[in-house]
Amino acid sequence: MVPNSVGHLGSLLETFLPWLGLVVVVLLVRALVCRSASALMPLLLPVAAWTHLFGGLLLPGAGPGPRDLVVVQHNVSDENTDPAGTARALADAGPDLIALEELVPPALAVYARALAPHYPYHAVQGTVGLWSKHPLADARLVDIKPRDIAERWSRGLRTVVHTPYGDIAAYVAHLPSVRVGADGLASSRRDESAALLGRAIAAERLETVVLLGDLNGTVDDRGLAPLTSRMNTAERGFALSFPAAFPMARIDQVMARSATVRQIRALAATGSDHLPVTARIALGRTSDRDDNGPAPTTTVAGDATRHVCGVSGAAASRSATVPDMMVRMCAVMCSAGQSHQATASSRAMSRSS
Repeated sequence: MVPNSVGHLGSLLETFLPWLGLVVVVLLVRALVCRSASALMPLLLPVAAWTHLFGGLLLPGAGPGPRDLVVVQHNVSDENTDPAGTARALADAGPDLIALEELVPPALAVYARALAPHYPYHAVQGTVGLWSKHPLADARLVDIKPRDIAERWSRGLRTVVHTPYGDIAAYVAHLPSVRVGADGLASSRRDESAALLGRAIAAERLETVVLLGDLNGTVDDRGLAPLTSRMNTAERGFALSFPAAFPMARIDQVMARSATVRQIRALAATGSDHLPVTARIALGRTSDRDDNGPAPTTTVAGDATRHVCGVSGAAASRSATVPDMMVRMCAVMCSAGQSHQATASSRAMSRSS
């Protein structure tokens, strides 16, 4: 596991963890071109590990269910020059809930007018807001401000959504930005804010909770562990959302407690530097994670792979969708390859003598 003690290098690696598969692909192609069995065998285990951790995201999702809630999450950007067009694009996706961040005047009024015909209920706290087809109640600020920020800073919202399937607590959050510099990843503020938000959600009395927000981190980043250890993340879809011009990571997240985020995908670009994401949430209690802790581990082989890669609980829970047998099989193949090479070497020595 890459430590976070120096420059948060562990979090930086985890942000782009799925892209490490490209390195393996390049080495795999080179081994195939060179027809080198000795170069191919060691690559089988990394291929299986990547498939085990992320392959499930590529599988087709289940069809719509009777208790599904469709949501859209979008950081609309405080520099967006077309808020009305952005609002129309989000509404055209037909979600039940729309969560927005970086709401600033006068754009806030434009979003409110454009969304009002189809989303008559909304709540705003500071620069974050939620628009809903269903009635909202008890909206309030969630204090996630880091200690070293002195100025006014309101980026957390909690409200109750009266859905046809029962009341749920909806949280909208915009965690502090992170920066990559010579000293590594500057994420201390983000991590502190994530811990505050995690404590607020842990104290939430309603059983079903949905979190929508720009969390400035991926679900594999250990800095978001206060959230990913308590909530389910998407079972299907990568939905890379930032930067919009060339998406490299999904930092716009949809998570749920006592519900399942079945599928997540990115929508077409708007006037923001983020892409919107939409997700389908199956309401109802889940079997793979309780309200207060991460998903249980599944197999020894899977756990070993996750420990070596230094992957968070979110990736661990996703990996259960791809059989652990692949990891075991490739480990056996690697062992078989090493045994074959040893036998061949022994025979060669015998012939030479």
